[in-house]
Amino acid sequence: MAWVRIHNEVIDGNPSDWHLCFQYCTYNYDDGSQEEGYRFIWRMPDGKLQPARGQARIPDAASLNRLVAAATAAGWYR
Repeated sequence: MAWVRIHNEVIDGNPSDWHLCFQYCTYNYDDGSQEEGYRFIWRMPDGKLQPARGQARIPDAASLNRLVAAATAAGWYR
């Protein structure tokens, strides 16, 4: 298992509705190891992350491009 620390996040969509997030995170594993990386994940209207294992569905290329562009503009995706 792992717990995740989110360092940076950008969203696509209305924060008061389901919205897709692009995040830069550290994954902390039970054995004490760590990995850093990017992920896409959905947030529910109440702001909580979707409690799902596996992949986040990216609805279209335009959504992906908006998220990557926003993270690049914010300076944490290069």
